[in-house]
Amino acid sequence: MEWTEVNIYTTADGIEIICSNLMDIGIKGFVIKDSDDFNEFLENKNGQWDYIDNDLMGLADCETCITVYLPCNNQRADMLLSIKSMLAEMKSADTDGIYGRLEAELSSIREEDWANNWKQYFKPFKIGDRLAVKPSWEEYSNDDNRTVLEIDPASSFGTGQHHTTRLCLELLENCIKNGEKVLDIGCGSGILSIASVLLGAENAVAVDIEENAVATAKENAVKNNIPEEKYKTFFGNILNNESLAEEIDNKYDVITANIVADVLIAMKYYFMRYLKDGGTLIISGIIEERMEEVLTAVENVGFIKQNVSIKEGWAAAQFTK
Repeated sequence: MEWTEVNIYTTADGIEIICSNLMDIGIKGFVIKDSDDFNEFLENKNGQWDYIDNDLMGLADCETCITVYLPCNNQRADMLLSIKSMLAEMKSADTDGIYGRLEAELSSIREEDWANNWKQYFKPFKIGDRLAVKPSWEEYSNDDNRTVLEIDPASSFGTGQHHTTRLCLELLENCIKNGEKVLDIGCGSGILSIASVLLGAENAVAVDIEENAVATAKENAVKNNIPEEKYKTFFGNILNNESLAEEIDNKYDVITANIVADVLIAMKYYFMRYLKDGGTLIISGIIEERMEEVLTAVENVGFIKQNVSIKEGWAAAQFTK
């Protein structure tokens, strides 16, 4: 199997939070190079270390770097987009530059080629009983008359290939009947909210903390011929922006949130605030190791668990209010 090496540049202060975020993405193995750690070792090494190779001495003044290896398969594109999205979010919040440059460099693909090279892994595919997802540059025959969702994720998470998104879509197609109002929190490419409208929802509101994601979602809605009045997008973080939280305040029939465990837990009261009685909440982006923690947190605020789907270490869950 081929692998792509991803080097993430930060500072010693950024190591813990980035590694935690990477684990939420599903990446559990890291190689960390940090000059602070190495210099501390040099100062405190015991007598068993009487020789250190010159190559290792380069660590004394290296830029802090977290290296991960991703398999070259059809999920790599979404994992890379998740990493880039995570770093963009951190960089936006890090106004003092505490975490360094927060950039990812790929060893096997030049950054300038990334925008096109990842497309070879994104082909049309079917989800559940009603949906088919296709990139805008591919043809699809649609022999079994499915609802076709055309998506171009650009730099935002959400091609539909990653298990977190697929699990969400499978749950979503069973709870969208006709005329629902949908809220998509952490919309990424817009795939979940756009799918909702195509499946029969009356309208959808899509929110993301990344401005590029909001722009991409809006563009994808246009690609799928969704009228502007049926699809509204908002940029910002409702956790720390009460004016935005109030602007999207409504009683929705369905809420989707494919994010990460910690954010889902932090959002639990907003889910309760925005969902109408009897409505459906679908959450995903949860690594299996943290599934019970997240499900318990959501149930503790009053939601009733209806369904849990698990696929290769990832979980999604459906609740009612």
